[in-house]
Amino acid sequence: MVGAGPAGLTVGSILRAAGVGCLVLETATREVVEHRPRAGVIEEWAVRGLARRGLARTLLERAQAHTECEFRFAGERYRFGYTGLTGRHHFVYPQQFLVTDLVREYADVRGGEIRFGVRDVRLHGTGSARPAVSYVCPDSGERRVVEADFVAGCDGARGVTRASLPAGRVRLARHDYGVGWLALLAEAPPSSDCVVFGMHPRGFAGHMARSPEVTRYYLQCPPGDSPENWPHERVWAELRERLGAAGAPPLAEGRLIEKRVLDMHSYVVEPMAFGRLFLAGDAAHLTAPIAAKGLNLALHDAFLLGDGLVAALTKGDDSALAGYSDACLARVWDYQEFSQWLAEMYHGTASGDPYRAGAALARLRRLFSSPAAAAEFAERYLGVRTTG
Repeated sequence: MVGAGPAGLTVGSILRAAGVGCLVLETATREVVEHRPRAGVIEEWAVRGLARRGLARTLLERAQAHTECEFRFAGERYRFGYTGLTGRHHFVYPQQFLVTDLVREYADVRGGEIRFGVRDVRLHGTGSARPAVSYVCPDSGERRVVEADFVAGCDGARGVTRASLPAGRVRLARHDYGVGWLALLAEAPPSSDCVVFGMHPRGFAGHMARSPEVTRYYLQCPPGDSPENWPHERVWAELRERLGAAGAPPLAEGRLIEKRVLDMHSYVVEPMAFGRLFLAGDAAHLTAPIAAKGLNLALHDAFLLGDGLVAALTKGDDSALAGYSDACLARVWDYQEFSQWLAEMYHGTASGDPYRAGAALARLRRLFSSPAAAAEFAERYLGVRTTG
């Protein structure tokens, strides 16, 4: 497995539970991997999948269960109780906590091999029956070669595994949303007991609890904007304005411990496999954080890939691996389409186009006037019923 993120570590843990020898290679250090802030919303089906594989004990003890969210637009607040419509809920558990759990389970409990801080990873012979991965050892500076039965590319959007696919054999579908999000972490308690989405003529704003002491915020901004254009005072003024609504409590402000601009785009690689190389997570598909689907898709890939590898290596049954790409892509495209739909609702009011703004507001109001529209949104928001 190339990459010690949620996908690679989950695949590795599944393999180790079946007694299969495996190796995880990671360019970052263990400390960096366990502390870099990422997504925090995990869908209930994904937590059940982790639990079935013995990977959710700490998560279930510490994660917050969320049952509703709040939309703010036109100066008003609208609560949306998705658990009442579906019987399901979200878990909020920062990705770095999950990665810490998975590293401990894979390496410390299940005895999986993992090498941190490797450099210049290269793939060799992925179309052959005996692929290999080489890397430069951080301690000796020597290049080492590891032969394997299979290679799992779980090294994210900028990793080497996706780039190793032959150009003429894959298709890359990409969509740019034309907006940026300023991603913020505030050393401040959450200002609401649920996720809050603010649709405002000045731009979208989002509020997501990460812990009792830390809150994630998003602010729509121009693509390519610089975090330096957003000093402390401007950030909090815009958050107050865009999340303001009748009866809303004041925001609990605090020191900003992270500021980075995310240009909203998505891509999908088809197929997600070539020979004995299988991609998982952001290496295969990037989903803009608009609908908080990226971590969930990575886990879905990992469950299918881990189980498929176990079947192939212990039973000689490669049917699941043969269908891996198609099975993953069904859910991937379902989530991509929902993210695109949601993006128009989030950003339409700030588009400067009266038609788009009016259509976005109509979409919002329909969630609170049509039981059918509300039920469909809740199911898709939670990933309850998908095509994959």
